[in-house]
Amino acid sequence: MSFNQRLKHFVECQIFQRFLISVILFNAITLGLETTQFGKDNASVLHVLDTIILWIFTIELFLKLYVYRSQFFKSGWNWFDLIIVTISWAPTSGALSVLRAFRILRVLRLFSVVPQMRRVIGALGHSLPGMASVVGVLGVIFYVCAVLATKLFGTHPDPNMQEWFGSIGASAYTLFQVMTLESWSMGIVRPTMELFPESWIFFVPFIIITSFAVLNLFIGIIVDAMQIMHEEEAKPEQTAATKEDIKQLEEKIEQLLKQQNR
Repeated sequence: MSFNQRLKHFVECQIFQRFLISVILFNAITLGLETTQFGKDNASVLHVLDTIILWIFTIELFLKLYVYRSQFFKSGWNWFDLIIVTISWAPTSGALSVLRAFRILRVLRLFSVVPQMRRVIGALGHSLPGMASVVGVLGVIFYVCAVLATKLFGTHPDPNMQEWFGSIGASAYTLFQVMTLESWSMGIVRPTMELFPESWIFFVPFIIITSFAVLNLFIGIIVDAMQIMHEEEAKPEQTAATKEDIKQLEEKIEQLLKQQNR
């Protein structure tokens, strides 16, 4: 086995991957501690640990670059890791001091290291076209309902009505709050019903359509995308098993033919 093959085996082995996961989780803890009084009292120690962790990530990237060469840049996850580590090396003083806060993005490297998380993120990526269609439908519903709410309730001189439904923008924001069911009943709908007793005819269908129907489509699309990805991942295994079965059958047939010839 060549040196490059041994290095590739080391980079891809489970022990190295688990070590990286441990480093990422430890880094998440140290970055969180920096926001506490403990972090302020031990800033120098945490800075040294942060530098060591950053060097570990950098060495890992260099190892991958050496092993995969040009193939490294064909993986979106490798680009993801490269961008995050590059941001971490940016100066943390002067005009670029704001980038120091972005070091927490290193925790997102768990997505590229843990296969189960990669599968979830991949499913989200596959579901984007369908989710975009749902967002389009939801946008149309919101626009229509915002115009209706402005015309129905925004003309009332009551200060709350003017604040909630005085313009299309205000109506859209209020309807978004209603859709999330955040204090919608006591905070918005009931005060509106005191002035417009029949307003429930507007709010109830809106909540049913947006909260219980359209938004649940997001879940359905993501679940469907994860199912498709799972089936695609299972196909190579099924193909490999089928080829192995065929090979075993051929060997058995050859053995039977040899026995018959004897």
